[in-house]
Amino acid sequence: RGGKLRALAVTTAKRSAALPAVPTLAESGVPGYEVSGWYGVLAPARTPRPVIDRLSRAIAGAVQVPEARDTLINVLGIDPVGSDPAVLDARIRDEIPKWGRLVRGLGIQPE
Repeated sequence: RGGKLRALAVTTAKRSAALPAVPTLAESGVPGYEVSGWYGVLAPARTPRPVIDRLSRAIAGAVQVPEARDTLINVLGIDPVGSDPAVLDARIRDEIPKWGRLVRGLGIQPE
């Protein structure tokens, strides 16, 4: 925004709310590429479903509070998403093999 850098593309599937004029890599001619950071709140196994549902609704509501949403987008560059536990579960299940292939392919080992 200060004109010192020019963003070429974002790596997410959709344009960022923080930089709506910046195209995605797919829009820029690199289809099938998506990398994005994300945050999730996890609970211990066997946490009662009503507790999970209440926590999920509270988080989904919190990220939509105008002041919180503005901070997430304009200060942290995060597109806030409040979703249900099944969506987070699917995200985690998708991410594990994606990054696992990369780690194995590059021969990355823990130190």
